[in-house]
Amino acid sequence: MNRRIRRLGLAFVVLYLALFVQLNRVQFFGAERLQEHTINSRGLIRDFGQERGSIVSADGVVIARSVEIGEPVDFRREYPEGELYAHVAGYQSLNVAATGLERVYNDELAGVTVEQQFRSVMDLFSDRDTTATLHITLRDDVQRVAREALGDRRGSVVALDPRSGAVIAMWTWPSFDPNLLADPDGSVANAAFEAYLNDADDPLLGKAYRELFFPGSTFKVVTAAAGVESGMVGAFAPEFPVSDSYAPIPAGSPIRNFAGSSCGGDLVEILRVSCNTAFAEMGAEWVGPEQMIETAELFGFNQTPPIDLPNAATSRFPTDYGVRLADVDFYRGADDMILANGAVDVYEDSARLAQASIGQNDVAATPLQMALVAAAIANDGQIMVPHVVEELTASDGVSYDTTEPRLWRQAIRPSSADVLRAAMVEVAVNGTARNMAVDGLLVGGKTGTAQLGTDPPNSHAWIVGFAGTGDGVAELAIAVIVEAQEGAGEQTGGAVAAPIARQVIEAYFRLGNG
Repeated sequence: MNRRIRRLGLAFVVLYLALFVQLNRVQFFGAERLQEHTINSRGLIRDFGQERGSIVSADGVVIARSVEIGEPVDFRREYPEGELYAHVAGYQSLNVAATGLERVYNDELAGVTVEQQFRSVMDLFSDRDTTATLHITLRDDVQRVAREALGDRRGSVVALDPRSGAVIAMWTWPSFDPNLLADPDGSVANAAFEAYLNDADDPLLGKAYRELFFPGSTFKVVTAAAGVESGMVGAFAPEFPVSDSYAPIPAGSPIRNFAGSSCGGDLVEILRVSCNTAFAEMGAEWVGPEQMIETAELFGFNQTPPIDLPNAATSRFPTDYGVRLADVDFYRGADDMILANGAVDVYEDSARLAQASIGQNDVAATPLQMALVAAAIANDGQIMVPHVVEELTASDGVSYDTTEPRLWRQAIRPSSADVLRAAMVEVAVNGTARNMAVDGLLVGGKTGTAQLGTDPPNSHAWIVGFAGTGDGVAELAIAVIVEAQEGAGEQTGGAVAAPIARQVIEAYFRLGNG
């Protein structure tokens, strides 16, 4: 009997110790993770109805502020610009989980961080406004033009400064009115939330950085970068054969150019006309899977971008191509011929790589990701950490914190970026991105049409690019997608998305605005 009691007591001790360890692990090591989890609304409930700091655009427009109402709570949150910044600023609500900057910077806006509450010893004896104002990088004039240019077409616009990573504009249509969700009357907030949830267009989702789309031919910029980085492809050599189809190796359905057209030539030419056959061959036979995967990931694919907004989506580039079979020389070479690209490995699913190299198959990207691709080429291969918050200040103007530009990834070498930058300028001057060009500015671009396989055919219209002044320094990188446009022509991106990009560029450089 005593032995059984001892065993039972020992079991209870072990269980107690396990519980003690688990409680300490949750309390001390998992506290931050739980604090930031989207289902944790305790801090938001604590701060609802209290005065909060404002959110202000780079050019001084108030985006969010606290307004004293007295009943049923002391303060309510107000969003003077309505839908214009809804996916960035988000909302503070008592009934549903907060989003955007209102969630990420909840403690700073509420003024409950230690740094804000105790700036000096005197704060122990005074009642001071400890809330912080968020100064964001978005410019109101550019954001408004992005909304007006896109109109009532579903899509997104992302524009950022490639030198710093500061987001200048981020707009998605459809959007929503955050004032309804911030209403202190719970029935009003709940009704609005249910209506938005049941909307097939999903207006609550900030698709500019949270939704994945087929990038189509805009991804050819990444394939071109991989080719140049490999040392196998230069601006003017090799010259890819003029063809209307490409037969993948070891097997697979032919890849064709739009409308059965034929194209080929050097890198500058095939990028100018967006030649499917040449880029499929380049990715599968000149670059190969290892270099393609490495380059795509250096540009940010298969990684979550470190933007200061919640729940950013991870763009995708496939990494599994089966087992190695042979090299290109085995399939394409003759007994008396040594191919310049003959040592590139061929895998059992290299046909998939050929499709991925032109932005098809399982390749998917957010508009933010494609803007970062353009930013890398504009900025000597460097991708800076994207951010929307520039500075946090106290009520008396003292700065709590400032965002300093930081390098996220070195996607390609500066010399490779030079080659691609010049090629993209040619696309904007004489190619499919001509509708993006702006007189007096150096503009480079790449269009894309991502076919959706519908009947009748629909496609996403894309454009990515950059713009700068005559000294050659790019100050703006941009990505535009207009979803589900009628038709599936290769020119769709240039006809639909490019004019939107041009208007945003003109707004940023304040051209034609008096």
